[in-house]
Order: sequence, then C-alpha cells, then structure tokens
Amino acid sequence: MKHNVKHNALRLIPALLLGIGAGQAHAAAFQLIEQNASGLGNAYAGSAAVADNASTIFYNPAGMTYLPGRQFSVGLNAIRPSFEFSNSGSLNPTAFGGGAATGGNGGDAGDWAYLPNAYLSWAVSKDLYLGLGLGAPFGLKTEYDPAWAGRYQSIKFDIKTLNLNPSIAYRINDAVSVGFGLNWQRFKAEYIRQATPLSQVKLNVDDDSWGWNAGAMFQLSPATRLGVSYRSEVKQNLDGNLSGALNVPAQADLKLPGTFVLSAVHSPGERWELLGDLSWTGWSNLQELNIVNKSTGTVADTLTLKWRDTWRVALGANYRYNSAWKLKFGVAYDQSPVSDAQYRPVSLPDNNRLWLSIGAQYKPSKDATLDIGYAYLYLKDPGINNNGGSQLTKGLVSGSYGSSGNILGVQYSQSF
Repeated sequence: MKHNVKHNALRLIPALLLGIGAGQAHAAAFQLIEQNASGLGNAYAGSAAVADNASTIFYNPAGMTYLPGRQFSVGLNAIRPSFEFSNSGSLNPTAFGGGAATGGNGGDAGDWAYLPNAYLSWAVSKDLYLGLGLGAPFGLKTEYDPAWAGRYQSIKFDIKTLNLNPSIAYRINDAVSVGFGLNWQRFKAEYIRQATPLSQVKLNVDDDSWGWNAGAMFQLSPATRLGVSYRSEVKQNLDGNLSGALNVPAQADLKLPGTFVLSAVHSPGERWELLGDLSWTGWSNLQELNIVNKSTGTVADTLTLKWRDTWRVALGANYRYNSAWKLKFGVAYDQSPVSDAQYRPVSLPDNNRLWLSIGAQYKPSKDATLDIGYAYLYLKDPGINNNGGSQLTKGLVSGSYGSSGNILGVQYSQSF
C-alpha cells in the first residue's frame, strides 16, 4: 500500500507540471523549438552556438562552458496559432449515409497557450559544468466545435510534454567544449472524435521515457563560434483507455523524432553579431499511429500520417545599441513534415511556414539580463483532401485552412 501511494504521488507531480506546459506546436509538426524566449527575436538562429544564458542546456549543453559561476534563466512564451477551415466538398462517412458533410467549419481550432521554461547551470571548476533544464519540447492542441464537418476525424487533439534535462559539460581547451544531457520526458495525449452519429470516442494515454542530447562548441576565432548538437529519438509506449463507443484499455507506440542542429555566430565588429542555423528533424518514422485495443490485441483506430523528414534554416542579426541595449532580428523557413493534402490531418493542419522575428535585450546590471521577443509565422494556406484512412467511417474532409501564428516571449537571466 505504501509503495502504491508513493508511486502515485511521484506520477502526480509531473502531471501537475504538465498542466502549465500545454503548448500549441509552432515548429514543424508538434515540435516546440520555443524552449527560451531569448532566441525568439532571432527566429532561433544560432541556437546551438549562442550560449548567452543557461537555456543553452536545451540547445547545446556544451555552451555551459561559456557561462561563469552559477546562472539561472526562466522564461515564458505565449503562443497563438490560428487554424480556420473552409469547406469545399467534404463528405459524411459512407457508413452513415455519405453525402455532403453536415455541420459547420468548426470555428478557429487554435487558441492561446503558454509555454514556460527554466534552467540552472553551475561552474564546478574552470573546465567542468553541471546544469538542469525544464521545458516542453513537444506540444499540440487543436479543438473544433463538436458538430463541425470533420468531426468523424477529430474534434480535439491535445498533446502535452514535460522534459527534465540534467546535463554536464567539459572544456577540453580554449577552442573546444563538449556537453551531454539525459532527458526524462513525460508525455500525455487526449484524442476525441465522433464515432457514430450519436456517440464519440475518447482516447487518453500517457507514458514517461528517456532520451539524451549531446553537443560541441568550436571557437574558430575570437569573432566566430560554431555549435553542433543532437537530440535523440524518444520512444513512448503510451498506455491508457478508449472510452465512449468503446470502453477498453488502449495502447499506442510513438517514436518522437531526433533533431540535429548546426549553428554559427560571427561578430564582424563591435556592434553587429550575425547568426545562422540549419537543423534537421527525423519525422519520417511517423508513417502511421495505431491505437490498439489491449483487451483483444486488435487495432481499434489508425491515424495515417505519411510524414517526411524536415529541414529548418534561420538567419539572424543583433545590433548592440549601447552597453545596456541590444536589438534582435531574425527570419526562418521551417519545413512541415506534411507534404500532401491527402495526408494533412485535421488534428494538425500543418504547412511550411516563414518566421519573421524581432526582439530586444536589456541589461539592467552586469549580472542580470531581460529578453523580449516577438515572431509572426506566415503559413501558406494548407489544402486538405483527407479521408482519415477510411472514408467508410471517417468521411472526407476537403477544403483549405487559413493559418497563421503569433508568439510573444520574455526571458529573465541572472548570474550569481
């Protein structure tokens, strides 16, 4: 009995923290690149090479070797995506009579979400550094009006994660540093869709699992630094239940993608700093997601995805106005893993997007830094012509989306 109480309490702590980490995905698919706000003004260009506060623990743990003493950084990003569907030929499931889809356009499936982060780094010695990060690297929520035209494919899809990232870094010499981190990741998902004209089906699953991240920094010259980092895949064996039309234990295996980042920072003079980023994410392992009825061992539902690997490129610049103020600018092109209207899910009406970012940094003292940033994300209106893998039971959702995103962030960093 005591063991069960303790076990349940330990599971409750991350569940409570997940409540504040509910995110709306605004990197590719449901990945959240917004693990600080200090990089937002640069569209996260130079993310693995900047190392100007403790949030480098997430982007490249080797960057801790550039942070003297003890450092903490805490931030919040407010994310507002918009997904507004316009119907053009959607059909009801043939099992329920077929014909033109009944119901409205679903309203705006996006809404405000708030994504916090926190980091602490510690210089144990001149060459050895320890750190701890807290963030939410994946997240997604889309929610439509219950009676909308695509209700047989999705009404609500909600993903939350919590990631704890203990890290270590070592300075090999003045030019080369390396870093490594472990990632304990809690994952929780909720999925609701209409199963029959009179009933819904609801999936609730969760799991926690481990991954790792590693990176290196290369000081090529006093003015130029190169950073390289990799975050591993994380396999989540999700368990929970299906309720509604069915009431059974359920399971779904999900492999979250690995990400490789190459970054550079160059200072051509005292006032200007140029940043660049090239990253790859391995989304192609997500071809479909099978939801298994554990009572029978059979597949109860399938989410057909057919995703591809993606690339992201970002460029940024900083202008040091004076000793207290720095202005930030950035632009990025972020590729979506969804390449075809046939496989664009209503739960994630994703498309390639262009980031346009601005920001500012203010140093009220030598040891304190405040960053603010804003990004507008332009998405070319995604088209959709998706039967959800089964027009018999899920109908056809056909039309287009008006999509965009706004992100506003603030970060406070302190050395002590």
